[in-house]
Amino acid sequence: MTPVTVATTCVPLSDWHANVKTWAPTSGPGFAVTSPRRCRTLNHATGQTSHPDRVWSVAEHLDDVLSKIVPLDPIELQLLDAQGCVLVEDITVTVPLPPFDNSSMDGYAVRAADVAQATEAAPATLTVIGDVAAGSGELPEVGPGQAARIMTGAPLPPGAEAVVPVEWTDGGAGEGPAATMEAHSAAPEGAGGEVRIHRPAPAGAHIRARGSDVTQGELALRAGTLLGPSQIGLLAALGRGTVRVRPRPRVVVVSTGSELVQPGEALGPGQIHDSNSFQLTAAARAAGALAYRVGAVADDAETLRATLEDQLIRADVLVTSGGVSVGAYDVVKETLAGLSADEGKVEFRKLAMQPGKPQGFGLIGPDDIPLLALPGNPVSSYVSFELFVRPVIRALMGLPDVHRPTTTARCTAALASSPKGKRQFLRGSYDADAGTVTPVGGAGSHLIKAMAHANALIVVPEDTTEVPEGADVDVVPLG
Repeated sequence: MTPVTVATTCVPLSDWHANVKTWAPTSGPGFAVTSPRRCRTLNHATGQTSHPDRVWSVAEHLDDVLSKIVPLDPIELQLLDAQGCVLVEDITVTVPLPPFDNSSMDGYAVRAADVAQATEAAPATLTVIGDVAAGSGELPEVGPGQAARIMTGAPLPPGAEAVVPVEWTDGGAGEGPAATMEAHSAAPEGAGGEVRIHRPAPAGAHIRARGSDVTQGELALRAGTLLGPSQIGLLAALGRGTVRVRPRPRVVVVSTGSELVQPGEALGPGQIHDSNSFQLTAAARAAGALAYRVGAVADDAETLRATLEDQLIRADVLVTSGGVSVGAYDVVKETLAGLSADEGKVEFRKLAMQPGKPQGFGLIGPDDIPLLALPGNPVSSYVSFELFVRPVIRALMGLPDVHRPTTTARCTAALASSPKGKRQFLRGSYDADAGTVTPVGGAGSHLIKAMAHANALIVVPEDTTEVPEGADVDVVPLG
């Protein structure tokens, strides 16, 4: 790949396809804001337009695609809207967690010395001076020979040094060990009287100390963190109502082909159900995007052009499937290859890979929306998504690692007839515990059932035509 010729500030993007490091420009003199959510380079060139007969490697194509992708601009979102987004600021603790000493059990707040000698045979008898519930403001002070009934999460009252679980007491009933406390509303007298305690509790027992989770000034979350349920919970606990993140990319998926019929509808002669748009939309959502499926578009250039123009307003990425090869009805190639300079540029390429040889990529519309044109065969389309679209989605999110990890596994069956000079991606069933991978289905790009039963891609390098049974192969788990 010929490098971008403008000075830039760069971040590394590891490329598992080529086992090398690539660099994606993120800022510099060649950049300008063209949308509130997007920053694009104004210098789109990464070298001269490729010769139509040139065959690109997988790594070359991916490098070129990622060189034109920069993360979406950060925005402030409400916490639940920020789920699945990437944090762009360090979060420092302003209030310690927990913010006060509190009880981790339902029981009695006591002085440690008053219960130090307590046993089943000789319980310590203390005077109950009141209740301390979660959220209590005014707290009774516990003096010598006294106890306060306390609930889980309630602040520790002054004078108390430990909490005795209710199961270690008679619950104020004057009988044997209690299993629970009587509800205050049903027995308010339980907050008074006496309680017998059968076991000692040292100072600090069953108390969650102030700041024992995180202390004030501590770094709670780093920029670059993907916000899941636990991270959202932590932010809420720290009192954050909003957070600054990179938004989830909006991906619009369009499938093409006059033969395609919506699932649920009856098939006519020569028709098939549209599976690609469903598969790719689901894959985009699994990758972290907000994905929108557009119904199948017939093989008509004007219809496709109008559809894409309508979708530009809500897209950060456009993905099409079908119509990118050399047939007379390959409408995607016909439509996008003829765009004017103002409309953008999409280049169609031949890649040294199987499946997925024909690929298209470019930036279209006034905001330079990335468009990835994928082959129409279901397996080709999905493999192409994994190799090219998923990294684009994760790069737009600002994630530091855009690629799935690769591992090595022992192949349980021989792989024959891999095309020389092409990188082959076969479906496989990967067993991480056994360190093995078993091929699923054949190499045909229409075998969607095999794809559905696979959980990994087996990678056969360009210079390998056969893999014997028991040989080690590179595997990309898809889970």
